[in-house]
Amino acid sequence: MKKSLIALAVLAAAAGSAQAQSSVTVYGVLDMAIQAENNGQFSKGKGNIFSLDSGVQSGSRLGFKGSEDLGNGLKANFKLEMGVQADTGASAQGGLAFGRAAWVGLSGDFGAVQLGRQNKPVFDAVDSIDPFSTGIIGGSATDSTSATGLGNLIFATNPRSNNTINYTTNNLSGFTGSVAYTFGEQAGNNSKGRGVGVSGSYAAGPLLVAGAYHTETDTTAAENATKTLFAGATYDFGVAKGALSYGKVKNDNNTTSYKLWSVGVTVPVSAAGAVISSLTMVKNDVVSSDNGSNQFALGYTHSLSKRTNLYTSVSRLKNDAKVNAGGIASGIGATERMFNVGIRHMF
Repeated sequence: MKKSLIALAVLAAAAGSAQAQSSVTVYGVLDMAIQAENNGQFSKGKGNIFSLDSGVQSGSRLGFKGSEDLGNGLKANFKLEMGVQADTGASAQGGLAFGRAAWVGLSGDFGAVQLGRQNKPVFDAVDSIDPFSTGIIGGSATDSTSATGLGNLIFATNPRSNNTINYTTNNLSGFTGSVAYTFGEQAGNNSKGRGVGVSGSYAAGPLLVAGAYHTETDTTAAENATKTLFAGATYDFGVAKGALSYGKVKNDNNTTSYKLWSVGVTVPVSAAGAVISSLTMVKNDVVSSDNGSNQFALGYTHSLSKRTNLYTSVSRLKNDAKVNAGGIASGIGATERMFNVGIRHMF
């Protein structure tokens, strides 16, 4: 009997040790909002759009992530994250099983290496600076997971990439950097569809500075690359948090070329609520005149708990006669207006 108890104690200790060395977390976000859009195309019979949409503040998702302690500070890590259109139950990101993330890697004193589908470094840089955290504003009614805030106006390519190796440094006295390489995987020419991205950020007290550069070639023409440059900063004054950013997107054949400037502020109005506002201006250099766009947005978020919050926003994107920034409005020269009110729950 005594030996049996000792054996059970040893097994329990071993199980506890194994549990401490390896962990898996199941998590998710369910985000739903009522949206009303005036897309500026009444003359074409389209009128207002009124819809119930998923993923307006944050993309609705279901994810699995974990790590295993390999000893001597080395860990194996993984992440599988699927986008969900909660208004219909369908998969987001074009129906991909794990369209938001699917990677495995190692981390340690050297930093972290991840292999698979993941965010581009430039997307993470934009997300860290945008007062709306690439959410709530932008997009189109009836289009689930459509609102990407500042990202809607700056990204000429998908904010995620397949077949990617990403290296990220550890925090080095406030500095963190990333380098990513995406394999083109085109027969006979790996330059087609190839992507390279770098980013860096520095955080010290109330100050955050971030910058990134990304270049990506066409899948059909390696000689035509789209290049994205982004730089921005935020500063928390206590009574308000200000944000400034600049972006430039250009491809080699000059069919895409525009610059972006944005200023924003987040003002806490209570322990649970904050008002958010931004003004973004875009200039399309491909067009010589009537080539400007500007978007003004005002939003409010209110936390009901650590995991649940309510939000609302109004935004207006006005395009000059020859442009349509980000393709958000229904046509060139159109003015798009959007209102939403929603709830987000994280688990």
